[in-house]
This record gives sequence, structure tokens and C-alpha cells, in this order.
Amino acid sequence: MQRRRLGKSAIVVSDICMGTMTFGSQVDEATSLRILDRCFDEGIDFFDTAEGYPVPPDAKWVGRTEEIVGKWLKTKPRDAVVIATKVSGPSHVWFRSPKRNGMTALDRRNITVAVEESLQKLGTDYIDLYQTHWPDHGTAYDETMEVLDELVRAGKVRILGCSNETSWGLMKSIAASERLGTARYQTIQNNFSMNNRRFEDELAQVCREEGVSCIPYSPIGGGVLTGKYANGARPEGARFSRYLELGGRQAAMARRFVNDRSLAATDRYAEIAKEAGMSLATMAVAWSKQHDFVASTIVGVSKEEHVDDILAAADLKLSDDVMKAIDKVSKEIMYPMG
Repeated sequence: MQRRRLGKSAIVVSDICMGTMTFGSQVDEATSLRILDRCFDEGIDFFDTAEGYPVPPDAKWVGRTEEIVGKWLKTKPRDAVVIATKVSGPSHVWFRSPKRNGMTALDRRNITVAVEESLQKLGTDYIDLYQTHWPDHGTAYDETMEVLDELVRAGKVRILGCSNETSWGLMKSIAASERLGTARYQTIQNNFSMNNRRFEDELAQVCREEGVSCIPYSPIGGGVLTGKYANGARPEGARFSRYLELGGRQAAMARRFVNDRSLAATDRYAEIAKEAGMSLATMAVAWSKQHDFVASTIVGVSKEEHVDDILAAADLKLSDDVMKAIDKVSKEIMYPMG
């Protein structure tokens, strides 16, 4: 397992991070704990969660994921594990957060309440990487960065990150931190995969120039880049199968991931992976890791056996021919997720 630095911070992590958003909903506690143990034993030391998990967002189980991770964390030396979690962004975006009765925001009160709840559920006195889950462009970055800086100074948080942020927002936050003399974002957690290469358009340059690390999520395209949605399949229990049933904004999100263009691109990628002698999921994770602006790729699973394909990408470097073949598909089916 390779290791890389998060931004300009002192934290170095495995280049694969286990995401936990299915733990407590799609994945029961016992299975979740086994997955965490296996990942740790195989060299993964970086684990990502959020106060709003598991998904889909629902008041009946919100916070359960942090509780499961916290239970597992008690069985490991605290210094051997890097824990990332998130404070919910504003609830007027694509979904209404079940936290704080759907009145979440990135102001002083919400951040202060959220971090204390996360510390309690995780059973730890500090969080290694604390992230804003969605940007709140209606709240002044000065306020957000000042209160986050106070958490760092208090020792409750080691470093800061953002998620689902724009180029404008990331630069605005960095400018605010420089002007105020506060801690800055060291990471950005955005969607990035062979089916969604938008990050390369502008955000990759920001990361390179400003020393911010991308820790991409959904490298397997929300499961699409396993081929399980091929030929119109709607696998039972799969996230986007459930989102399509829910309707509304969740269904709209599902259609962004699962559509004719994304499925056509996935079919082409599957052929490349087969010729290269690996699973499509393994190739997708390896491809994500093989970018200079990426520090650690966040993966997620809904079944124990899914871990095998992920671990197969641990020390894998895709050949130039494979990378060129992937680029060719990307050029011929541009932006399949819009």
C-alpha cells in the first residue's frame, strides 16, 4: 500500500481510503466491522465518514455510521488510524439533511454542535480530517474558516478539508484563510472517476498550484463502473436502484450516474479491463490513484466480497497503453455524467 501526504499537512495516509457511507443502512454492523478490520489488516489506515451518514439520508438511521466506526476504532491503536468526518452543508441543496431538523449550515453554531456530536459518536477526543460536506456559498467564508480554525487550535481537529466544492469556492476559502491567518483546507473531496472527469478541467490546477490534495469519492462511479447496471439492470439493494424508487432529487442524481452515455462508456471500459486482465472495478480505482493531484482515493462497498477488487488496485500501476485507451473513450464519449 502506497502512502501520500494530505496537502501541506503532517498527515500521510494510505492511497486508498475506505468510505463508510453504506455502514448502518445497506451494510449491517457486523459486516461493517469485518470490512473495517480487513482493510486495516491489508494496510489501509485512512477511513472516511460523515455526521449525515449512512445513505440515503434518513432521520431513522442518521449518525449510525459514525457510531459503527467509533465502536471499531476502540479496537485499534488510535494513532494508527486516520479518521475523516464531515459537517453537513446547507440543506437547501440537492437534499435536505436529516441533521438538526434540516436546518444545517456552515455557520458557527452548526459547526460547533456538529463536531461535538461527531467526537462523541466516534468515541475519540480528536478528528484527523474535518471536512465541510457541501459548500455554503451563502455564508461568508470568513465565518466558516474562523470557527474551523478554532477547532484546530483547540486540538479537536488536526486538519481541514472541503467536499463538493467549486474552483471559485476553494480559492475563496484559501484567500480568506490567508487574509485571516487561519488554518486552510488541505483536501478537497469531490466526485472523480472515468465517467466524471470534470475535476481535471479547473480544480486539478487549483490543487497543484495551491498544494491541496484531492481525495476523490465514487471512483467506481457509484457502482456503475462495476458493470452491474449494464443492459438496464437494476440490482436489488443497490444505491441507485433505491434512489430511482425514491424519486425526486435522489432519482435525478441516480439518472446522472446511470444513463445511456455513462453505460456506453462503461461497456467500453469493461473491454479495456478485460484485455488488461483485471476487473473493471480494479481498473477504475487504479486509474483514480494514478493522478498527481490525488492523495488517496475513497472507495465504498456494500458487500464484503467487493473489497477484493479494491485491494487488487493497491500497488497496481496501469500501463501507458491502458491509460491511452481510457483517454480515447473519454474523448469519444465526453462528460457522460453531464
